[in-house]
Amino acid sequence: MSLIESTIAALGPWSWFVLGLLLLGLEILAPGTIFLWFGLSALVVGVVALLFDFAWQVDVGLFLVLSLVSLLIGRRLMQKLASEKGDPGLNQRGSRYVGREFTLAAPLNEGAGNLSIDDTIWRITGPDMPAGTKVRVEAIDGARLVVSRVS
Repeated sequence: MSLIESTIAALGPWSWFVLGLLLLGLEILAPGTIFLWFGLSALVVGVVALLFDFAWQVDVGLFLVLSLVSLLIGRRLMQKLASEKGDPGLNQRGSRYVGREFTLAAPLNEGAGNLSIDDTIWRITGPDMPAGTKVRVEAIDGARLVVSRVS
């Protein structure tokens, strides 16, 4: 008997707990929540193996079925959670300002100027306007905000 076979035989049902913990440890190293479902399945098989004395073939079959079911349910759950979270404007910071109104601190000359929003100075484009004019951000053009006069 090889070292692995003798270790599994000596551990008995506890070998499923060892496998489950190893797979959960791999989940930390590998992204994607793949090993999580296999690790949880191995832990469940470990509990079943402690409670019932099934043949090892039944334990392996149970592990395969539980792994497949938990993987499918887990994927669906993760997709649902991923669609509910996140910031759609994360990589387009200017999109957060579309529709908001601001006051120009400096005039907009020849269709270009600057607008201070929070702690950032944005380049803006739009019709010529004097300082103190209320403007609304209408769109984004690359890294520039397109503004119009608020009536």
